[in-house]
Amino acid sequence: MKIGLVRRGFSATGGAESYLLRLAHGLVEAGHEPLLITSGDWPTERWPNTSILRLPGRSPKAFADAVNEARPEADILYSLERVPGCHVHRAGDGVHAAWLHRRAQFEPAWKRYLRVLNPKHLSLLHLECEVYQTAHAIVANSEMVADEIVRWQEFPRDRIHVVPNGIGPAVPPVSGREARERLTVSPEAYVVLFVGTGWERKGLRFAIEAVEALGDNAILLVAGRGPSERYQSSRVRFLGPVSDLSTLFAAADTFTLPTIYDPFSNACLEALATGLPVVTTSANGFSEILTPDEHGSIVKPGDVPALTDALKRWRRHPATETSARCQTLAREYSMERNVSATLTVLKAVATAS
Repeated sequence: MKIGLVRRGFSATGGAESYLLRLAHGLVEAGHEPLLITSGDWPTERWPNTSILRLPGRSPKAFADAVNEARPEADILYSLERVPGCHVHRAGDGVHAAWLHRRAQFEPAWKRYLRVLNPKHLSLLHLECEVYQTAHAIVANSEMVADEIVRWQEFPRDRIHVVPNGIGPAVPPVSGREARERLTVSPEAYVVLFVGTGWERKGLRFAIEAVEALGDNAILLVAGRGPSERYQSSRVRFLGPVSDLSTLFAAADTFTLPTIYDPFSNACLEALATGLPVVTTSANGFSEILTPDEHGSIVKPGDVPALTDALKRWRRHPATETSARCQTLAREYSMERNVSATLTVLKAVATAS
């Protein structure tokens, strides 16, 4: 099949872009032709073939309109963006209405009021409603997101397919000692790693408070783009955007993402694959695959005492046993499994259309 993959924008360190590239390579290996339908900023050399259709995309609404006006030639349109009219929508960014609801619990009333009136959010909510009115099927990457789609959009549950994220081949390991030398981190430090952009949503302030409460030799490494001046702490090192995370994973003892909302964090899955226990929240769809006290811990969003206690517990766990369990679990979520499950949905919709 010629499969149109719809995604606006590009970030070299973005989880959605990394997933889309892995999916495209998997489709090529399976004998299909992926057509990338995107805005002007996606680099040509980062796509596995020359099939790219570039459209105007200054805003989500403008891009959605451009896709529908262009009527791309493909056997099926699989959108990773809020674009009405595509055959299948992958809700990798979650449900915007659900995100606003979760966010409101951590904001003062005046902010919630202004957000309701914000044209950007109103436009996204309208686009989202149109997506669920026109899609033949939905791919959600967690049960959490599937439940939110039913609740907020009243979309039929039997047309929602849960396909968890998948990771690519393992990266050649770096020794912990070498990694810490590269980063000038003490061998005795208890290193907690946080990776992500959109620090408010991903709960960076909770991670900082928890690591500060640990005291002793605990430090937090933060990789990703954000306003570091708002999050200053003597326990934090900001590393900026990092495309190759292997050194950071090797240097860390524990990975944390105390997010307010994340459909299914790719960074958590990648950390798990390197053997790191993951401390995250119940608002992260990734948490559905964890067995607490075996692969990590799950706390409520914003619960800093519980987050601190979890980080303390993993500080005491035998690293070798933990690493083996985490890597074994991560291997169940390969990109091959993801591509196969995704193709099953796409073929069924293409056949029925």
